[in-house]
Amino acid sequence: MKPHTPSHEADLARLRRLAVSMDSAYKLPIVGVRMGWDSILGLVPVVGDTLALLPAAYILKESHRMGAPKSVLAKMLVNTGVDYVIGSVPLVGDLFDIGWKSKLRNVDLLERHLKDQAAKAPPLGNVEGRMSSHHPTLNN
Repeated sequence: MKPHTPSHEADLARLRRLAVSMDSAYKLPIVGVRMGWDSILGLVPVVGDTLALLPAAYILKESHRMGAPKSVLAKMLVNTGVDYVIGSVPLVGDLFDIGWKSKLRNVDLLERHLKDQAAKAPPLGNVEGRMSSHHPTLNN
């Protein structure tokens, strides 16, 4: 039987898909710049930028669930706050949203943290003495 290894690959892939749809799902013809639903929602004054906070909050919640430390969550919160505050400014904010891509930045921060944690983890292999010798039937 294989030992259980906490893998966040599927969760990270799901968050990455969400971030891509919000930040860079579409390529603008002529200029070739990528934008997503965040930029499109931002065209609707006040309501659009507020609605774009929902996926950002979900990414933060999932990052916390996946074990991101407070320092990483704080950086994510700053990215989200900058996106919301500057994105709320008419026209300038809409252009800013296209370049800032806070949700992709936040997923990148989470991925970097998870890779660092995986590199620090001890290797999982055949570890002698995993089961107690007092319970020989458990070793079968």
